[in-house]
Amino acid sequence: GFEVQVLKAVDEKLPDYKFNYNPTSDEDLLIGLESGKYDIGTKGAWKTPEREQKFIIPEEKIAASVIGLTYRTADKAKYSNLEDFAKQNGKLIPISPQNAQYKVIEDFNAANPKTPIKLDAADQFTISDAYAWLLEGRYDGFFDIKLSFDNSVLAADGPYHDYASKLSYVPYKGIPTYPIIHKNATNESFAKAYDKAIKELEADGTLTKLSKKYFGEDVFSYLKD
Repeated sequence: GFEVQVLKAVDEKLPDYKFNYNPTSDEDLLIGLESGKYDIGTKGAWKTPEREQKFIIPEEKIAASVIGLTYRTADKAKYSNLEDFAKQNGKLIPISPQNAQYKVIEDFNAANPKTPIKLDAADQFTISDAYAWLLEGRYDGFFDIKLSFDNSVLAADGPYHDYASKLSYVPYKGIPTYPIIHKNATNESFAKAYDKAIKELEADGTLTKLSKKYFGEDVFSYLKD
């Protein structure tokens, strides 16, 4: 995928390092990074205080995770953005406090105190029935990652493609994502080398080119200052 191709481009810029690639699950990746089995890994990870304590998180992002609102297509006239959803008192599917998306809504509410979104805490990290709940009318919106919506709903082979005409999506913002690096002194130096290489790849347009190839758009354009 995109992040692997970025790391391959980083590898080409770092003659002092040689990357070996190992496909793995998210759970094994985190365990392997913490134990030192792996030196670096990618999983679309957002920067959080907990991760910064356990791992080395570079200064420079590797990608951007576009987050936004999935809602019923029948409500398209009501919701052109997340602000509209808040003003219309839309009912949002609960989010686990352990999910970084919870903090995004908290920040939105802090910036919009007159029209906050009611934020309920879910007791599970993944809401597998979210799309069905929208169509049942139990909730009005699902705070969703754009790539998940594209792959699950819009893609012809997506598990929820039958809902494609009934659900719509509006992006809110991009969240920078970072590789996760095993914490030791050697890798502190590697993280600095990674940062230098990524800056060069951003400057020469490689990141944008790869983003358009793998996502069909420049995901970095969704990032807000």
